[in-house]
Amino acid sequence: MKYISTRGGMTPQGFSDILLEGLAPDGGLALPETLPQVSQATLESWRGLPYADLAFEVLSLFVTDIPADELRRMTHAAYNDQVFNSEDIVPLRPLDGGLSLLGLSEGPTLAFKDLAMQFLGQVFEYVLTQRNTTLNILGATSGDTGSAAEYALRGKQGVHVFMLSPHGRMSAFQRAQMYSLQDENIHNLALRGVFDECQDIVKALSGDIDFKTRYKLGAVNSINWARIAAQVVYYFHGWLKATTGPSQTVSFAVPSGNFGNILSGHIARRMGLPIARLVLATNENNVLEEFFRTGVYRPRTAAQTYATSSPSMDISRASNFERFIFELVDRDAAQVRELWAQLASQGFFDLSHRLSDIQGKYGFAAGVSSHADRIATIKSVYDATGVLIDPHTADGVKVAREFVEAGVPMLVLETALPAKFSETIEEALGHPAAPPAALANLESLPQRVDVLDCTLESVREYLVKHAAV
Repeated sequence: MKYISTRGGMTPQGFSDILLEGLAPDGGLALPETLPQVSQATLESWRGLPYADLAFEVLSLFVTDIPADELRRMTHAAYNDQVFNSEDIVPLRPLDGGLSLLGLSEGPTLAFKDLAMQFLGQVFEYVLTQRNTTLNILGATSGDTGSAAEYALRGKQGVHVFMLSPHGRMSAFQRAQMYSLQDENIHNLALRGVFDECQDIVKALSGDIDFKTRYKLGAVNSINWARIAAQVVYYFHGWLKATTGPSQTVSFAVPSGNFGNILSGHIARRMGLPIARLVLATNENNVLEEFFRTGVYRPRTAAQTYATSSPSMDISRASNFERFIFELVDRDAAQVRELWAQLASQGFFDLSHRLSDIQGKYGFAAGVSSHADRIATIKSVYDATGVLIDPHTADGVKVAREFVEAGVPMLVLETALPAKFSETIEEALGHPAAPPAALANLESLPQRVDVLDCTLESVREYLVKHAAV
């Protein structure tokens, strides 16, 4: 398996190479030269596999330059009941109205990002040890990527993590999860800006090839293909849990900000997983919903990006979107370069002539959820089922209800445990969400964070002083 760039300027590389690279040298994102295909017979042979073994089977289709026994060791180290709070790793729970909840928040940071990050922690350490080198992970987070990455990589040999977050734009629990870590290889940088500006700085420094090479910069955001590949696993797992035989279709509803989570579903569908619909749910920052409804992609400025009660989705420029557009324009890298140049000069591009493919061939649907919707949905789900969901998952449930089809299970991807957003839960139910006992005093722990101006130079200077080289 070799990987190419969405912008056509990268010599095909192996998995371990793109794992350490993050952003491609030409500014694009890595994708497989061809997507592996999974037959119905193979899919049925996976039915009943424990999550760690299913992860090995799926990831081995993407990771062909690491010995199989080492890859299997890594998936078992990443996915076990010592790391996750459920023997299933990802349980499937029935809700009301034909919906089920795919429980992605059983990991150490109580968010879906743990499913990918625990594997990344294993594979980063393995590859860096094999190559006798170090890596400085530079990432941006709107809430959950940061803590999941830091918990997976804390204390790992050869890796330092530099995580940018928007100062004051995450929940108190999210901040405490990240900033309370005292490990020497973890560096939290709170920038006075919004997530999109943090992400722009990551892309700019990763696109500076001389600086990137000198300071050995890598990525752990979903621009890193390993994140996408690891998330593909739970779509296969969800389908296997929700069906009883071959060719049955399932739909997935996915709260979406940076487009990585639902992109993994798109990849699974293209690999042959029988997915009827991929339902994209946004909050008030509905740039992606607008595209899937109209075919026009028009990102907003930082000033136009709302601060909402589902803050991990307060994103107006989705990094992973380029991978989908590459597929949509039939893998024409020249057209991708042209579209992104137009985006830079005009602020939008229009692919409305491909709307039938977007909604038909690729099975996408989309909807928007507001703060009032979140509050009402949290309450209605709790009253009907006793299940407590977080605000992002509530966005997913609200939109999923609009696309339920008879005979087609609708699986809503859980984003995080509600304890991470206790103020919103209290508004919905009249009482806060209790954190797990082990994290009850998290917000009272000492916090270690550097607050910086939201500028390229301030982050560059920090890296020069603190990076492992």
